[in-house]
Amino acid sequence: MTSNGSAYARFRRALQSGNLTLVRTAAAELPNVSLDDALHVCVLLRDREPERYERAAVRWIARFCVERRDVSIEDVDQASQAFALMREDPERALLALQALCAGV
Repeated sequence: MTSNGSAYARFRRALQSGNLTLVRTAAAELPNVSLDDALHVCVLLRDREPERYERAAVRWIARFCVERRDVSIEDVDQASQAFALMREDPERALLALQALCAGV
């Protein structure tokens, strides 16, 4: 650990800063990025690099399918709809996606 804290702490600070360059650099130091953290990266991409948002959303949904063994078609549909909603109602969309992450 450095004087800047753990790699994960640096990643969280980078997410909070909204600087995608810092986020990418900090994420590269981690053994993996959780599904919830990847969701926050998607939100940043929507805001900062919208041309990459849809691809990131699709990749998130793919990870969701792989990491949640009990995922259903309805869950995938809800995730897809939430990502589509993200542009119009980001708070509601984020809550829906976080609930899916938690398996609620």
